[in-house]
Amino acid sequence: MTTAPWRDPALTSSARVDDLISRMTLEEKTAQLYGVWVGASTDGDGVAPLQREMTAASSVPEWSELITRGLGQLTRPFGTAPVDPALGAQALARAQRRIAAAGRFGIPALAHEECLAGFTTWRATAYPVPLAWGASWDAALVEEMAGAIGRDLRTVGVHQGLAPVLDVVRDPRWGRVEETIGEDPYLVGTIGAAYVRGLESAGIVATLKHFAGYASSAGARNLAPVRAGVREFADITLPPFEFALREGGARSVMAAYTDTDGVPASADPGLLTELLREDWGFTGTVVADYFGVGFLQTQHRIAGTEAGAAHAALAAGLDVELPTLKCYGTPLIEAVRAGEIPESLIDRAARRVLLQKCELGLLDEDWDPEPAERIDLDSTANRALARRLAEESVVLLDNPDGLLPLAPDTRIAVVGPRAADALAMLGCYSFPSHVLTHHPDVPMGIEIPTVIDALRAELPDAKVTFTEGCGVDDPDTGGFEEAVARAAEADVCVAVLGDRAGLFGRGTSGEGCDVTDLQLPGVQGELLDSLVATGVPVVLVLLTGRPYALGRWQGRLGAVVQAFFPGEEGGPAVAGVLSGRVNPSGRLPVSVPQVPGGQPWTYLQPPLGLAGEVSNLDPTPLYAFGHGRSYTEFAWEDFGGTAPEITTDGTYDVSLTVRNAGDRAGAEVVQLYLHDPVASVTRPDVRLIGYQRLELDPGESRRVAFRFHADLSAFTDRKGRRIVEPGDLELRLAVSSADVRHTARLRLAGPVRELGPDRLLRCETEVSGAG
Repeated sequence: MTTAPWRDPALTSSARVDDLISRMTLEEKTAQLYGVWVGASTDGDGVAPLQREMTAASSVPEWSELITRGLGQLTRPFGTAPVDPALGAQALARAQRRIAAAGRFGIPALAHEECLAGFTTWRATAYPVPLAWGASWDAALVEEMAGAIGRDLRTVGVHQGLAPVLDVVRDPRWGRVEETIGEDPYLVGTIGAAYVRGLESAGIVATLKHFAGYASSAGARNLAPVRAGVREFADITLPPFEFALREGGARSVMAAYTDTDGVPASADPGLLTELLREDWGFTGTVVADYFGVGFLQTQHRIAGTEAGAAHAALAAGLDVELPTLKCYGTPLIEAVRAGEIPESLIDRAARRVLLQKCELGLLDEDWDPEPAERIDLDSTANRALARRLAEESVVLLDNPDGLLPLAPDTRIAVVGPRAADALAMLGCYSFPSHVLTHHPDVPMGIEIPTVIDALRAELPDAKVTFTEGCGVDDPDTGGFEEAVARAAEADVCVAVLGDRAGLFGRGTSGEGCDVTDLQLPGVQGELLDSLVATGVPVVLVLLTGRPYALGRWQGRLGAVVQAFFPGEEGGPAVAGVLSGRVNPSGRLPVSVPQVPGGQPWTYLQPPLGLAGEVSNLDPTPLYAFGHGRSYTEFAWEDFGGTAPEITTDGTYDVSLTVRNAGDRAGAEVVQLYLHDPVASVTRPDVRLIGYQRLELDPGESRRVAFRFHADLSAFTDRKGRRIVEPGDLELRLAVSSADVRHTARLRLAGPVRELGPDRLLRCETEVSGAG
């Protein structure tokens, strides 16, 4: 029997797919362009926007009929409802065999899952959220975590992960801040690319989202229109995606829900084809955010029919409709048959999908869906990774009088609605918060120590009491009296406050949980006032998905500790910082404001976006981007740079030695910022262009050298070109965006240079020396 060319692994993927497409009917090609979401809820609360309306209006054929045409994707076979991982893997394998057996070509579906803070399924490790990755400033550790997540996905038969989120925070009131890496594109890009490398190293297709502009939605409202200007879009929104494609090798991109200046991303050929594919050279697949194609008709109203929405999306370059069949099914086929939509658009998208399936081995005759014999999605190694990342991400914001670490035998009153709740550790895309709340009779599936339990284990000789004081967001102050009484009896009060992650208004942080200002939720601020009024030193511990305004308590707290949903090992990590077992090394990936209003604001501001006499409003944050304290001290010594003038295509080296001058091991994060005094368009006063995390024993030193290339000073000019301009620059070595230790002044000489998509993105660093 002769093997068809498309089955021949000796041929190129391109040749195999060309042969396959030539044999397929229109229905078979179209079937590769959509997913099916088995078991998705059509009533009650959903996990995707407008899920009830969109699934109720969908007309998906019976499964046995549907799969005779083939199937592009299976949507969340593990992430829709609680399923034992081993049983789920067997069920997925059976489904894949049925799909392959039903179609003429025997091609299985590509299975995708959410994996933002770990594999979003029951009994899988819940890692810290991306905002905590940003707080760690440790790209290598994030890459290691992503590799572990990818291996777990592969173990059960999943091919694609819908992560990472590369949106840059523009307004901290937005509910999805917890899912982002921070407010700076360089930090987001470098950490995000590391995650992609890790996931892709395990053979999982990483999916960059949300392309592009989603975090700039007006008024911090989820899915609201984006009104970002050309330069903001080019210089802040897009660079993280460039990082993740060029340095990470991501093979899929998810189109954003939002429209920019009236053009929805899902129907924007300038974004999805001209920029992404023609300029950047992307060859992978573009997938819809859930119901994003249908939204072109129902929400954006740029199409009058489902077929019109499908046409707009396909013409723009959106290949796969997720999560389930709607516009890319019968309406699309009928429109092609009627000559209203060219079949070449189907062929183009199907070719991209099938090329990816070919790369994954799904077109090979020896393809086998059988899962691994042993499946453990929350292994000891996973938990150790989760613990390391959680510990590195905790930020000590303030400790003015050395109240921390706590004495081992002290009397501690723990107060607050986040202290005894395991869900306080998790973001909205962790399975217990994302799905398990709809299944109250199902156990958590993983062990999640709370702060109170972890603190008691950490300080066994301390006398620890606990009372909640209030709820997360309810107005009841009835518990204040007991909370104040417990605090008054103690040597120190630890107030554990913060967010409850949820979806679409069912939490204080998370997708669709946007806020009007940055006050602590509910009456937690009033509870903190009452505790401070006792005169007992108060340690504020925040477990949140966004920064909250803390200026009201400036100078009134004994210490402030910030953790951004630190995952299943977050309780021991926070307790370790309080006890001193862990020396805090996290640095802020977002600014912490003084006052709850005055948003949106991030540190990336030109001079008139900063404090000044032209306005009575002072946006200066209480704690700046990059800020974080330690229990040891670091000396920055022997600062030096090379020749003070370079060409607009040249390099400049700046270096210094960092020494641990304290009596315990710790980590310092050296941050490099660029200041451009004069440019042809307004520029941020400072912006991050490099960083290096250093772990040092007492007395140990390391020399850090940054190689600045002139490309790193580039920006988008008035004509939309990315250029390097001649002129003066300052390179500032700093411990935060507001705390500069050393400045190198240099001059770029020569002509204006226009850069292409191959420009240098990263400031190379070298670490050497020991003391």
